[in-house]
Amino acid sequence: MDAHIRDLRYFLATAEELNFTRAAARLFISQPALSKQIRQLEEGLRVQLFRRDRRTVALTAAGTALLPRAREVVARWDEAQRAVSDAAAAEAAVLTLGVSTSVGRGLLPALRARFAELRPNWSVRVRQVPWDDATAGLADGGTDLALLWLPFPEQESFAVEVVATEPRWVALPAGHRLAGAAEIPFAALLDEPFLALPESAGALRDHWLAVPERGGRPVRIGAVVAGADETFEAVAEGLGVVLLAAGNAALYQRPGVVARPVAGLPPSRLAVVRRADDHRTVLRDAIEAVRQAAPADA
Repeated sequence: MDAHIRDLRYFLATAEELNFTRAAARLFISQPALSKQIRQLEEGLRVQLFRRDRRTVALTAAGTALLPRAREVVARWDEAQRAVSDAAAAEAAVLTLGVSTSVGRGLLPALRARFAELRPNWSVRVRQVPWDDATAGLADGGTDLALLWLPFPEQESFAVEVVATEPRWVALPAGHRLAGAAEIPFAALLDEPFLALPESAGALRDHWLAVPERGGRPVRIGAVVAGADETFEAVAEGLGVVLLAAGNAALYQRPGVVARPVAGLPPSRLAVVRRADDHRTVLRDAIEAVRQAAPADA
């Protein structure tokens, strides 16, 4: 039987962890599913690869012999995938960058300029993805790279690099009692209705509601919003207030909306994110362009 690359990846994870539960978690599959695949691989090869008892897992002689060869096969396949992806991408010559909101402080124009220096025949297409996809298109392959505010759901499954930190501000209706303040203590906002991201945004929803800084005090939700335009229309209508990064305050100026710095909150963090198994060279250049274009921390 010819083993599939997937089977070899499952074998490698199990051989490196020597624990089916940890290996299954690493592979994002269930432990019974992993055990079934390993048994099928063993049956196909007609050997036993692991010795198992209730407490330990160990490689057999056959498993030990397979281990370096499986690593080589998987590494060569990954290299082949990168070459194919690079060739296909070079033909398209368009890098799709996912964002959930606009990004302030001139980062996107600077990114395009730096990327053009590194990849003269390429262009960057920015795709704005609604907040119900917290990965801005990475999870379903709709984008190549993303600029995301942290944290986001399943963040540990992606390659994440923080490129900027910015204080959190608050957007308020222009007639709000705090709109004239130069700076607003977060404690003064605790009883305000807040605009919330969809629940699918998980930890990022909590970040923009400042849940960790509330000391267990419940959040008043004025409305759930799916995108930036909807958010600031809701602010102008008086449905609630919303936290935002300082660099985005100027981008989202609207009649009837003011933005003020908030004291007492840790800063927001902006990261460049890619899929962990996507090692295309064009992404390395794009990430380097982001590093060069990123503004100094505010």
